[in-house]
Amino acid sequence: MANTENQHNFDNLWSDVCHLFPILSHEKHEYLAQESPHDDLTTMQAIVSAGQEELVEQLVLTEVESQLRNNIVPVFWQRFSVLDGRTQSLDPFKDAVDCLYESLASIVPILQSLVLLRQTAQTERQVCGQSSLLETFKVMVRASLHSQLPLNYQAITEDFYRISFKVFCNSENKDAEQNESTEDIFQCAGCGQEVELCQCQSIINAFHETNGKLQELDLLERLAGDVLTTLIHRRIESHVQETCKGSFDVPHIGSLEGWLDTVVMGWLSRIYSSGSFGFRESENKSTVSSVETLSKMKQTLRYFLYETYTRTRIDQLFNIIIEYPDSEPAVEDLRICLQKIDLRQHLTQKLQRALETRLLHPGVNTPDILTAYVAAIRALRTLDPSGVLLDTVTQPVRQYLRWRDDTVRCVVTSLTEEGPSDLAEELSRGEALQLDDLTPSEEDTKNWESWNPDPVDADPSKTSQSRRTSDIISMLVNVYGSKDLFVNEYRTLLADRLLSSLNYNTEKEIRYLELLKLRFGESQLHYCEVMLKDIYDSKRINTHLHSDTNFNLDNQEFAITAMILSAQFWPQFNKETLELPEFVQEHLDTYTKAFETLKGNRTLCWKPQLGSVNLDIELKDRKVNFTVSPIHATIIWHFQTKNQWTIEELSQIMHAPATLVRRKITYWLSQGLLHEIAPDTFELVEESGPRVKGHIPADIVCDDEETESAMASAQEQREEDLQVFWNYIVGMLTNLDSMSLERILQMLKMFALQGPTTIEVSLQELRHFLDRKVAEEKLLFYGGVYRLPKS
Repeated sequence: MANTENQHNFDNLWSDVCHLFPILSHEKHEYLAQESPHDDLTTMQAIVSAGQEELVEQLVLTEVESQLRNNIVPVFWQRFSVLDGRTQSLDPFKDAVDCLYESLASIVPILQSLVLLRQTAQTERQVCGQSSLLETFKVMVRASLHSQLPLNYQAITEDFYRISFKVFCNSENKDAEQNESTEDIFQCAGCGQEVELCQCQSIINAFHETNGKLQELDLLERLAGDVLTTLIHRRIESHVQETCKGSFDVPHIGSLEGWLDTVVMGWLSRIYSSGSFGFRESENKSTVSSVETLSKMKQTLRYFLYETYTRTRIDQLFNIIIEYPDSEPAVEDLRICLQKIDLRQHLTQKLQRALETRLLHPGVNTPDILTAYVAAIRALRTLDPSGVLLDTVTQPVRQYLRWRDDTVRCVVTSLTEEGPSDLAEELSRGEALQLDDLTPSEEDTKNWESWNPDPVDADPSKTSQSRRTSDIISMLVNVYGSKDLFVNEYRTLLADRLLSSLNYNTEKEIRYLELLKLRFGESQLHYCEVMLKDIYDSKRINTHLHSDTNFNLDNQEFAITAMILSAQFWPQFNKETLELPEFVQEHLDTYTKAFETLKGNRTLCWKPQLGSVNLDIELKDRKVNFTVSPIHATIIWHFQTKNQWTIEELSQIMHAPATLVRRKITYWLSQGLLHEIAPDTFELVEESGPRVKGHIPADIVCDDEETESAMASAQEQREEDLQVFWNYIVGMLTNLDSMSLERILQMLKMFALQGPTTIEVSLQELRHFLDRKVAEEKLLFYGGVYRLPKS
């Protein structure tokens, strides 16, 4: 009887529980939206009195989870699967979120009843722990959603946010350009519809409503976080490319930061500030959480903006360097970003590859390489004042320039050329060379308080001073490690200029020499001073000899003026020979005797291949005037003795190589005075026919097919200098049997590298010279020492 009564009481209690929580009834779909009966409090007290509140709560939550997994979540994801991402609009994603929100909202009254049940229970023991029922419910929702996550859900989600972002950006642009005329705009840039049918406002409203619901459900980050991140990253990348493409003369980092703060963060703040009520326990707590989330996202996105901008500029860095200093704003932006983003190694590798592929190959002229190198020095000094990047990145450039034969000549030419030149501008600054790394510069001693250590990627084997110097000429000289090559090359270049001008005007060369003396020192350029003095003395001596009637030079067939050079102070001349016509040599001898009379114990040794000759050529039907080199004049002069000559005959009578004669005779062919009647056989053209008539001007200055130097090249001079060292080396090895490379250099510095004509040689250059001797089997190298081969 008692059991029957207990069973009856239990059935009544269960019936009251099902009325209180309709989700527990067998026909769940009919009770989900029903209200609780008026005697809810009585039922809750009965449940607590029976000690079944934990059981009831577990049963209700189990049924809620079952509803989520079997009904609500499958319906939500089914909308994504059916549409399959093919619809380009907001509707699919919005409808899915609306359906999910309504379904979850129908469960809220059940959760509220559970909360009341907890409050009714005695608090001596905490029922179901301290966790919030609403938070537990949200965890169930997230778990159910992720357990059934389809593969293609991001397509529709991305469409929703992409379209809304486009509309938002368009609305921001409208606000910024509201004063501009819009008469010619027929299509909205945001929604793509005609202006009269613009749907931007409805899209914005739907955007806010949908994000508000996701935010209340705590599903925004979990459902759309990856899509938002990808979309924003993609937009940042495209905006950086559009803003910075080919634009180096305007700073962009400030405008990009402003765009990120106003447009991107403005859009995100609207996303996270959306929402109303229903699924939030505390509005203040949610607001604080949104602010923290936005603050973290701003930091992350700003870092990504810096990284994207830095990588973009690194890809463009070669062009930025070539356009420097016009591109200085881009360099400054990159310097700021490198302080925030650790991409120094990426920059070094990328720029080195760009230099090697676009600059360091035979197709690029040496002056172009030097121009790019100078620009790189200036740009990288601005980018990294420590000089570490410059030292690392330009190492291949320095090595490549070292092995180009014409590098030194190009540098010296640029130093002393007319017109705009980076090196000429550096030379005019009048600073001394900085080749001693251990000597602090004046700039370092003045700014010692702002000194900073070198970056961690600096080469510890090199001093800080060697990298921090900003002197471009010093950097170029340091490519070779010695200024001796540059001084010798300048001597050769100066000799060519003085011998080719023939007007005794040295004012410009004196100015350049004074500037070079500030750089290289007076002792290094003493020979050049003597050379310029020779030109001045030559003008004076020629004037005196021609004005003195005792020498009778003006009464000869033609006047001779000479440049009288001090043989010991001028560079070596080319070893070309030329036999002048006999009557010309007689006039030269007369001039020599006059000079000997004037100077006493000094005489002249003529260089017949140098200088210029003014010719008047009389033919049968015309008379022409030419200014040519002595070899050109000698060739045409021999055609007055007979009309036909072969190359071999001219070579023998002129004592000149046949190849040289063949090359020089082409000038007279081009002027129409000679005609090649057979291979290497030429005839004088006495009368001008239709082929040449009217094409020979009255006065012609010979412009040879190539600009030839009267002096021996720097490489030839260097080989002769090293050959002098060879005699010392043979003597040392004969007496000492074997010597190391360092010992040989030390001995050379003691004996062979002393005196007024000091010649410097580096350890590397000496090694290459001795290696050539080993290849020629004139030396043996074994065990780190050199020996002479046994005869």
